[in-house]
Amino acid sequence: MKKLLITGASGFIGGVLVEEALKKGYEVYAGIRETSDLTYLLDKRIRFLKMNLDNRAALKQQWQEINGFDFVIHSAGITKTCKKSMFDRVNFQLTKNLVDAFTETKLTPEKFILISSLASYGPGDQQTMKPVKEDDTPHPVSAYGKSKLKAEQYLKSLKDFPYLIFRPTGVYGPRERDYYAVYKSIKNGLETYIGTKEQYITFIYVRDLARLLIDSLGSPILRKSYFVTDLKKYTAVEFNNTVKKVLKKKTVTIVFPKHLVRFIAALNEMISCLFLGRVPLLNTEKYKEISQKNWLCDSSEVVRDFGFQPEYDLEKGIGESIEWYKQNKLL
Repeated sequence: MKKLLITGASGFIGGVLVEEALKKGYEVYAGIRETSDLTYLLDKRIRFLKMNLDNRAALKQQWQEINGFDFVIHSAGITKTCKKSMFDRVNFQLTKNLVDAFTETKLTPEKFILISSLASYGPGDQQTMKPVKEDDTPHPVSAYGKSKLKAEQYLKSLKDFPYLIFRPTGVYGPRERDYYAVYKSIKNGLETYIGTKEQYITFIYVRDLARLLIDSLGSPILRKSYFVTDLKKYTAVEFNNTVKKVLKKKTVTIVFPKHLVRFIAALNEMISCLFLGRVPLLNTEKYKEISQKNWLCDSSEVVRDFGFQPEYDLEKGIGESIEWYKQNKLL
């Protein structure tokens, strides 16, 4: 049985990766922190590994005690923080620590998968609306995207390191928080846009993403990177209409001016970070991303290299997500 380490296993994507990996017969090590919420990691086959990615010496000792892993999927990271410097520290430096601990112990896995993000490349051209492609020059607009790009660049700089990089677009599904906020707003009869309704976006349902990543472990492909979508493109209006259809709701539509949303994001962030010590969903870094018009990208290479075909389109995925929120009395 092949040993697979999944970092960030208690997170939204990590938890689904654990489920999919167990289903496919891997010996799964769930990389967690001391404070991780294990509510959704109840399968008795899971082997928990408490990791401090800050401590490279401790990581090296763990690798030696376990005699390494066959595969690693690095899902741990942050998408929001009150301290902007933390993006670089967590998403880049701790990724570097993890990788270096493997190479320095000569226990490099057969394959190391980094879950990056379309944010590492930034949005596409807002005039031509062409999708972002692999050979485009990255132009991340957020600190999050820049930190993910640095992690990618580090992996690519290592000679012969057996990496794969996947850049999912908008990942949604049960337990996710950002799109959940949209579902709640529409349930309450309010449909909102920033600056314009003409925004092009892409999505990938979390179970499709997990299936692709676990399936890619068995392929011979190494040292490549991919954008991951459900192979379709949508508009913000189509997304909201799909949510309204599933919820059977009518809404009032408001298009907020960009400058107003930017001001609200900054004010939200200042108050929440100062008094509550946490970042609100609408914050300055998030604004930089959601205010862009073109989040299209070319994910045709995952079809060619892995035969990937998503099982979920937007309506099926949103339907399953909303049903989960309802069952858990969140909608």
